[in-house]
Amino acid sequence: MSQSQSAFGAWHRPMVARLAGEEHRTATALELFFDLCFVTAVAQASGAFEHELAEGHIGDGVLGYAMVFFAIWWAWMNFTWFASAYDTDDVPYRLLTLVQITGALILAAGAADALQHDDFTVITWGYVVMRLAMVTQWLRAARSDPERRSSCLRYAVGILVVQVGWVARLALPEDWGLPLFAVLVLAEIAVPVWAESAANTTWHPHHIAERYGLFTLIVLGETITAATAAVRTALDGEASFGNIATLAVGGLLTVFALWWLYFAQNAPQRLTGLKAAILWGYGHYAVFASAAAVGAGLAVNVAHTTGHGHLSDRAAAAAFTIPVAVFITLVWLLHHRAQELRSRNDLVHPVAVLAVLAMTFTPVPVLATGVLAAALVAATLVVSAGAGASGGAGVPGD
Repeated sequence: MSQSQSAFGAWHRPMVARLAGEEHRTATALELFFDLCFVTAVAQASGAFEHELAEGHIGDGVLGYAMVFFAIWWAWMNFTWFASAYDTDDVPYRLLTLVQITGALILAAGAADALQHDDFTVITWGYVVMRLAMVTQWLRAARSDPERRSSCLRYAVGILVVQVGWVARLALPEDWGLPLFAVLVLAEIAVPVWAESAANTTWHPHHIAERYGLFTLIVLGETITAATAAVRTALDGEASFGNIATLAVGGLLTVFALWWLYFAQNAPQRLTGLKAAILWGYGHYAVFASAAAVGAGLAVNVAHTTGHGHLSDRAAAAAFTIPVAVFITLVWLLHHRAQELRSRNDLVHPVAVLAVLAMTFTPVPVLATGVLAAALVAATLVVSAGAGASGGAGVPGD
């Protein structure tokens, strides 16, 4: 029985590094539970983002959403990569993971205040709870894994120092808030690069790819849930069925296409080294954030159609088309370009992105975007099949 397959978890195990080439490595029940709890924070952030957009606070809403989502994504990402290398599934590991989940729920409770009132007090303390639990995990790993002790200690020290900065930020003048946030973000993302330069941790490519894929599924599912709630509210208010049906069909086509595009690739093949893994992992910030923003944008368009909100037609449309364009762009850059499918396939995605943005100026932007996204899926299938038939790279999912 593997370390992660015990029924109740051992009382204590040495936190030795797991093998990067371990066979049949899959996400654990605890990791899935972790993701489901984290999606609560995603839902709160996207809901608050929707509210800001509907009220016409576009600049503040986008900035606040980007800041809040960074905290969600970064804490999730750090746990994911750590667990890939050091999942012992003993009692201390489980308890510390549950502490991180508690911090995520605290963060979720503060998401609306952070976005709508620029009050990051609650969200900061929730983030600190998650990160201090992560420090404890790294110290456990440093104790049990002498070969990578220097790397583990760098993680622990780096995370701890940055948390002091986050707490200190709360006490500083408001004018310092945004510049210091940017500095602390740079410090956060520099910690793994600094730590891994001492000794590479043994993360598992297939496990990492699966974890990212599962979180993408959950975020897209949250988009469907948010959109369904918005449509239900509109129908209860006796909105025009034709207008709502157009939005619903366009939204579904879009989400289905985004799912297809994301999973039409073999992610483990991209994770061939530390540099590739960092670029791939960090790039998913925009993938996750844009996927969640698609649901918020669809809800904004539902509200706009029913006469609620303060946005113009173009601004409401852009709230949907821009995150769709960002998602398609990032998937293309992170996955499809890495396959070196040149010529026609290189042109398909950029042209589709420009076409999606152009749909902002059409009378039915959500439906038009959905049709275009579906057409992009069909085009990539045709191009990939042609490449495979001529001895090229083949179908992305192969």
